[in-house]
Amino acid sequence: MEKPVIQLRNIVRNFPLGSQTVYVLKDIDLDIMEGEYVALMGPSGSGKSTLMNLLGCLDTPTSGSYNLANHDVSDMTDDQLADIRNREIGFVFQTFNLIPRQTALQNVALPLVYAGIGKADRLQRAAEVLADVGLDDRMDHQPNQLSGGQRQRVAIARALVNKPSMILADEPTGNLDSETSEEIMKQFDAIHAQGNTLIVVTHEEEIAQHAKRIIRLKDGRVESDTKTL
Repeated sequence: MEKPVIQLRNIVRNFPLGSQTVYVLKDIDLDIMEGEYVALMGPSGSGKSTLMNLLGCLDTPTSGSYNLANHDVSDMTDDQLADIRNREIGFVFQTFNLIPRQTALQNVALPLVYAGIGKADRLQRAAEVLADVGLDDRMDHQPNQLSGGQRQRVAIARALVNKPSMILADEPTGNLDSETSEEIMKQFDAIHAQGNTLIVVTHEEEIAQHAKRIIRLKDGRVESDTKTL
């Protein structure tokens, strides 16, 4: 039986703005199963960035409950959120967020430093994951010696290195040309085929079509939730 890696119940997120309150997420219920490949879409102002921040434990809801991999994260402290982020979530960002003066290998190994894993084991695991994304010949290169597509693959390897419960990718092809974007999406397809849970936030239909399920937000609510073929 499939089990949810993510369970959201009655999620509300408000932001005070002077004497006003901005209602961004309005009573969202959502289950995402282990091993699912989901695209999260919506126009600017739909709440998708706020929802992504909640899913990624970068923010907490105003009300409602969020269960991630059997942990109730709704009321966690900042330190507890940081801990669960490092253990359960691999992030891939539009801007890669690599450390310029470190090699690809060092960048990928970084999450394992926070996890308290010894240096030899860290470097071995990082090298394995870089090989998985086709960069075993670029391990000693710094980000400025890599193409945009290669930098994003380093970022994907870094997201995978901790064997997280889910990968959360925010506009992962936003800074790439169409050919490189397609290469990166093939990489995500392969990651999903290995059984990883994958959530891709995107505004591009062709990117979303790689997912097996598309959730569309509008005005802070789930407008549609459809499975793709």
